Amino acid sequence: MPEPLIRTARPDDEGELARLDRATWSPLHAVTPPPQPPYDSFFSERSGPRDHRVAEYEGRLVGYVRLGFPTELASNTHVRQIRGLAVAGEARGLGVGRALVRAAVAEARERGARRITLRVLGHNTAARKLYESEGFVVEGVQPEEFFLDGAYVDDILMGRSLI
Repeated sequence: MPEPLIRTARPDDEGELARLDRATWSPLHAVTPPPQPPYDSFFSERSGPRDHRVAEYEGRLVGYVRLGFPTELASNTHVRQIRGLAVAGEARGLGVGRALVRAAVAEARERGARRITLRVLGHNTAARKLYESEGFVVEGVQPEEFFLDGAYVDDILMGRSLI
């Protein structure tokens, strides 16, 4: 099976990324309500194409990872955070998510970060296993932080060193 092509997002990817984002919405990983028209832009001032790595598989865009800062504080600029990850249903199990996580780690390291962090919902077992297999460890738990789909869900804070 060929490896997915990982590249920096381009401005003209916005429509396809927005469709992918809507298609992959689930209470398994989303803390916001399902997207409804009129849809917000995928890219924003805070998170533009440069902050996204996208995965192409057999010529189709099948995933993305968003890398940003956990806060806007100058004292926190040595840390990057995975602020979103999505893989199209038909591309799951093909190594796309793993390739995107690795790309985010590499990008954070290239940008001089010392650490990379993320937040994942406690009931998202598949994502947690992926992150753990890539060296992330649980650094904190916010019990019952969200009420989603009729249940209270923990917010799991994970991170890893890049040095």
